[in-house]
Amino acid sequence: MHENPIAMLVAGIDEAGRGPLAGSVVAAAVILDERYPIEGLTDSKKLSASRRILLEVEIKQYARAWAIAEASHHEIDEINILQASLLAMKRALLNLNLKPRQVLVDGNRLPLIDGYRMRAIIKGDLSEPCISAASILAKNYRDRQMIELDRQYPEYQFARHKGYPTALHRELLQKHGVSAVHRRSFKPVRELLNG
Repeated sequence: MHENPIAMLVAGIDEAGRGPLAGSVVAAAVILDERYPIEGLTDSKKLSASRRILLEVEIKQYARAWAIAEASHHEIDEINILQASLLAMKRALLNLNLKPRQVLVDGNRLPLIDGYRMRAIIKGDLSEPCISAASILAKNYRDRQMIELDRQYPEYQFARHKGYPTALHRELLQKHGVSAVHRRSFKPVRELLNG
């Protein structure tokens, strides 16, 4: 039986880092290989950090294609977080070295890209393995980025809260002021700057 190699190319896309007050928003696109199913794929937020890292290794080894892209905190401030998320998704999709026949995007909004069949799926990271895989790659990449920012700006403890507006992060923001990597368009940061 001759299998058409492009018949089933489906890419999943998801992002990480819409909610944090600092750093970039990251998106990943993944085309899984149906010949190598990966056990345990689900929404990255439901997995422990160590499990996510193990799954990331498998995804990168067995997926037909994967790509990670981001939109910077400057871009977030310029065009807003929704548009920056969609821009990161678009960059990830266009960075794939294979062109999928179908693109499944987590959430309810699609990036505008000509020439692709796309579908938005709310909670797609729970139901579509390719979106789950993308959510894992995006989350791990962004977590590493925040650990790197923690080294550059230790006073904000980014490795602990990953930039999310936790009580600790808000307290440190009040104490130390706004860093170069904080998102100026986000309310807690904006209020501090305008205060």
